Amino acid sequence: MPRKVEPHAVPNPPLAYKDPEFLEGEEARPLRILAEYLQPLDAFRQHRVHDTIVFFGSARLSAEGPMARYYDAARELAGLVTRWSLALKSQAHRFLVCTGGGGGIMEAANRGATEAGGRSIGLNIGLPHEQRPNAYITPGLCFQFHYFFMRKLWFTHLARALVVFPGGFGTLDELFEILTLSQTRKLDRRVPVLLYGAEYWNDLINFKALVRDGMIEQEDLNLLHFVETPAGALELLQAMLGPEEETTFPAIAKSTTPQDPVR
Repeated sequence: MPRKVEPHAVPNPPLAYKDPEFLEGEEARPLRILAEYLQPLDAFRQHRVHDTIVFFGSARLSAEGPMARYYDAARELAGLVTRWSLALKSQAHRFLVCTGGGGGIMEAANRGATEAGGRSIGLNIGLPHEQRPNAYITPGLCFQFHYFFMRKLWFTHLARALVVFPGGFGTLDELFEILTLSQTRKLDRRVPVLLYGAEYWNDLINFKALVRDGMIEQEDLNLLHFVETPAGALELLQAMLGPEEETTFPAIAKSTTPQDPVR
């Protein structure tokens, strides 16, 4: 005789995409990575963000202290960039100020853009110390990342230029990421890199020694442009970028190889 089985309540499991235990587990890591690509993409399209001017620099620089001039310069330059952006005739919002979303230079740039009456972006990442979203990022354009590489992807994807202020390991990492992509022609467009404060950067990195010792070519130094004032930085950005209109929302840079078509 078959064994008698008492009926029991049928479980009602959650849908996979609503199951927190699954979504936070090892197997769902690809979904979490993809979400950190798709969420910003959707937001940028909704907000008609076309491209960005990225500000890098230390979270430890404040409006007070021996290096406060850099905070003030980032704030002023972000305001100048924003007023230029707002004056462009475009169906998209071009050349938005974009930062890593934290304090220091990032706060200064978001602050300057807000004070100029414009919007700005913050690509924040959770860290044990010092990295919290600042109060000047435009609502709807503040993003929280877990994966460093996805955050870097969004810095690069929309960037038309970088302005790099004094900073530490994180700033250097972001700077050389873009320089490497540009040097190896992995981007389908030029992304000018402006280093703010020649004295700081030349004291920190001996660029000429890299050429002298054959580590880079002389022409690779053309990827870098030193600037000393907000007005001078804006003038160089305007000369190098121009006001040309593009219609794709957003204007995402594509990866290329020297021989291959854009992919």
